[in-house]
Amino acid sequence: MRHPFRFGIQTGPFDNPPALREFATKIEDLGFAELFSSDHINGGGLNNVDPFLPLLVAAEATSTLRFGPLVLNNEFHNPALLARTAASFDLLSDGRLILGMGTGYAQPEHDAVDIPLRPPRDRVTRFGESIDALRSLLDTGSASCAGEHITLSIEGLGVRPVQNQVPILVGGHGRRVVSIAAEKADIFQFTGLTHDPITGAPSAGGFARTAVAKRHGWLQDVAGDRYPRLELSTLVQRTHVGAGGREVREEIAARLNAEPSLVDETPFFLVGSKTQVIEKIHALRDDFGIHHIVSRDPDDLAPIVAALAGN
Repeated sequence: MRHPFRFGIQTGPFDNPPALREFATKIEDLGFAELFSSDHINGGGLNNVDPFLPLLVAAEATSTLRFGPLVLNNEFHNPALLARTAASFDLLSDGRLILGMGTGYAQPEHDAVDIPLRPPRDRVTRFGESIDALRSLLDTGSASCAGEHITLSIEGLGVRPVQNQVPILVGGHGRRVVSIAAEKADIFQFTGLTHDPITGAPSAGGFARTAVAKRHGWLQDVAGDRYPRLELSTLVQRTHVGAGGREVREEIAARLNAEPSLVDETPFFLVGSKTQVIEKIHALRDDFGIHHIVSRDPDDLAPIVAALAGN
């Protein structure tokens, strides 16, 4: 089963309602399918806004664009309260939520709000339990869970989403997170950044094509019969289409302390001419099943969207 290409944007003037309405309308008109926020508490900048509330402003200004956090830090959220928020958002946006979930990783963010960051094993175990609880609550309105970290007994959430099944996107890199996505998610998003297990400090440990291939293999092995239905995504760190690609490629390679060839092969950068980028995106679908592209550069990606969306 070959999925058609779909494109989303993860950025926006999320602290400025008039500008956000204009931005959301613009990207919808350009053919993008989704607008995503993030879930960070980092002491400054636009990432500090609530991951859901600004998206309701954008939803009121659009008709087809879908929305979601990319991704929520699971450690910040109680699954029952999160299910209530997600169901409410889906109801108020007329069924346009994609619920992006991740394990969390940044120790300084947790220190800032006095929420413990569990060790990696416990964090991932709780993540899997949360996905199970969220799926049950969103699908049926009820959940009965007695796990290592989550215990719930809810017979009526009190609010129902419009969608029969709210899509859950899982982003991550480690083998257990990939396996959880393969078993439970609707969308798996490859991420090139890896994080120190103690401090959460990011690095480019997952950018190489071999790293992507390894995770794709894990995903196929665990998903089994689910694999053809599973949507595969990439979060692109930088998109540059057109003149100046060589300079951008060299700048990225220098920042990563890597060879420029890494920029050409990895799914996490799209740099080159329109023809080169289109060829690369086709190759990503052929080789890894990646057909969902999320970028932070709408103007650069717009001509690619016009050429490929829905194909």
